[in-house]
Amino acid sequence: MHTRSPRADQRPFDTSHFRQALGQFATGVTVITTRLADGSFRGLTASSFNSVSLDPPLVLWSLATTANSMPIFTGNSHYVINVLSASQAHLAKQFATRGIDPWQNTEYELSRTGQPILKGASAWFECHNRSRYPEGDHVIFVGEVELCEFSPSPPLIFHGGQFGELG
Repeated sequence: MHTRSPRADQRPFDTSHFRQALGQFATGVTVITTRLADGSFRGLTASSFNSVSLDPPLVLWSLATTANSMPIFTGNSHYVINVLSASQAHLAKQFATRGIDPWQNTEYELSRTGQPILKGASAWFECHNRSRYPEGDHVIFVGEVELCEFSPSPPLIFHGGQFGELG
């Protein structure tokens, strides 16, 4: 079921104001990783992660339509969502910075399908790339979780444009 409601004639705010308002919502931080056909890895930082369903186990995240990695994540069958722990802000920054190799000096192990799992993550979810929904300037990816693990630890959070931790 997909419905649309009537829209307001105009918005009384601009993109900058909207972004600042969104920044007031504290989120966890993830790095989405995948393996390319040539064996190399790709990863990106994302705070747009959420659960969708317990049965079947589904999660979602989103990616800007202009992202260089859009064709990779659209085409690959699997990816891993790594939930970062409070001690991993450096990884969030590494995987969000263009022009550097974020895999240099990054510890990881491979999942059953050969996807990179970041060592020290609070949790990880190996997902089948089930569906994608273009909305606005992003694509919403829905992943069906095929395997997941967790190691309880304080989470890395993102709030007001800054990385931090609880308490």
